[in-house]
Amino acid sequence: MTYAIGLTGGIGSGKTTVANLFAAHGIAIIDTDAIAHGITAPGGAAMPAIRRTFGDAFVAPDGSLDRARMRELVFADNDAKARLEAITHPLIRTECERAAADASGPYLIFVVPLLVESGTWRERVQRILVVDCPEETQIARVMARNQFSREQVLAIMARQATRAQRLAVADDVVDNDTQHAALTSRVDHLHAHYLKLSENAGGQ
Repeated sequence: MTYAIGLTGGIGSGKTTVANLFAAHGIAIIDTDAIAHGITAPGGAAMPAIRRTFGDAFVAPDGSLDRARMRELVFADNDAKARLEAITHPLIRTECERAAADASGPYLIFVVPLLVESGTWRERVQRILVVDCPEETQIARVMARNQFSREQVLAIMARQATRAQRLAVADDVVDNDTQHAALTSRVDHLHAHYLKLSENAGGQ
């Protein structure tokens, strides 16, 4: 199996930016958020079970998941959150495994926003890379990007692992509160490091 890195970070930390820098080196990126969007798009694999479980009110006119309505529900109802995850998580895992089997290159990166919270990824990857920045930076970025209120961003962050919890499990950390040139340099350094690790592990 190809050497695998789990990339995570809080909302607004810059996971996509960092993943794109690795992709520029030719590294395969498997983004669980993108997979989740795919299975809840019109005709997505999760949509029949979501319709059966939650009803037509949670299906948008185009047949996709009504994300705003579902977000509101799962934030207020842990049981609903568990029911949604029981539908989506197995499908996401299957698609991750399929994508990993198809991936080429010396190593691959799984981008997993809730890597720490899920509890199952530590055994599925060789290293955990955390994209880190101050919480105020996260809040400002998400408010600007999503037009969320500060209270909305804080509510999302409260449902995620804390910054300290993520850093506690990190094998490697990328500071994304720096200039882009410094960020690029850090990724270049990590890429060289991961190449050596994958070679030592017999990576493809």
